[in-house]
Amino acid sequence: MISVAEARAKTLALVAPKGVEIVPLTEASGRVLATDAVAKRAQPPFAASAMDGYAVRAEDAQPGAVLTVIGEAAAGHAFDGVVASGQAARIFTGAPIPEGATRVVIQEDVTANGTSITLSNRLEKNHFIRAAGGDFAVGDTLSAPRVLSPADLALLASMNLAEVPVTCKPSVAIIATGDELVMPGDAPADDQIIASNCFGLHAMITAAGGLPRLLPIARDTESSLRMAFEMAQGCDLIVTIGGASVGDHDLVGQVAAELGLERAFYKIAMRPGKPLMAGHLGGVAMLGLPGNPVSAMVCGQLFMLPMIRKMLGLPTPDPVLKHAKLTAPLSQNGSREHYMRARLTADGIAAFDRQDSSLLTVLADANALIVRPIDDPARAIGEDVSYLPL
Repeated sequence: MISVAEARAKTLALVAPKGVEIVPLTEASGRVLATDAVAKRAQPPFAASAMDGYAVRAEDAQPGAVLTVIGEAAAGHAFDGVVASGQAARIFTGAPIPEGATRVVIQEDVTANGTSITLSNRLEKNHFIRAAGGDFAVGDTLSAPRVLSPADLALLASMNLAEVPVTCKPSVAIIATGDELVMPGDAPADDQIIASNCFGLHAMITAAGGLPRLLPIARDTESSLRMAFEMAQGCDLIVTIGGASVGDHDLVGQVAAELGLERAFYKIAMRPGKPLMAGHLGGVAMLGLPGNPVSAMVCGQLFMLPMIRKMLGLPTPDPVLKHAKLTAPLSQNGSREHYMRARLTADGIAAFDRQDSSLLTVLADANALIVRPIDDPARAIGEDVSYLPL
């Protein structure tokens, strides 16, 4: 068995960033920006008024001054005249500052009377002008890689970019295996269960930016597994669930080997998730997850998601462990690194009493995984432990 850290490094080595495609902004939400985006236009592209009021020369903005109004500037409708001494132009928020004007007096500080205005005795000190390029200039960049948010898309649009380069989404084939499985909504026999892991992993892949392909359940026969692997052709990552242990009906490793699997490792010193397998199959990365629901989901979180991030061109730093104080004791850990489902509250963190890898209700209630090192001694209430948020 290898360590969790070694397994993480080996699984990441199986994949590489994908290519780049150009998409319109309307299709770029949640996609990964592949190369820096360069602004083609400044924002604002001209000095603009920040308020409704009157554009004047700064030296004319004196308490009680009377100025002549010579025109008007609105957003999208610039005033093409020149504001001279003793003059003002009516201006609205977002409108270009007319030539000659160096200040905006807000309308609350003005009394209008026909074609003239009188400034109040107490003027705001702010000039209320947004400088050209005050937000960004031509040539400024939005750095890649990054997952594009709604705010990013608004920024890209204001940069006058109608489309952007994004990393192609990795396609991930999901193959659940086992004669005991039926799909939700089907009528299971007395000795069958409902396939669940594949739906949790499907959601996980989608949220990470991948394209999941949920294939039909592969039965515990060589022919069914071979057909499943054939159906997975064209994907960037093949994820199998179950069938990777050492039982007489666990055929995934055997069939994959017969098809040319170059195995990177098999089994890790981790709980849950010991029977994890990974390698290259026909030049495509393959990750063999354990069949128990919690094992599959935890291993998906720790190994599959970083692989997807790497294919998207995103950073894959080592997990950053957080720390909290125990609100319930823990017994001594064994010979495998243990990822214990836990509940984090304002008072601290506590592992659930039941840690069986088949218990999805416990996983659904958990919001953290306490990470226990190999042979970690018993821990008392109040002691500090490491955890990963879920």
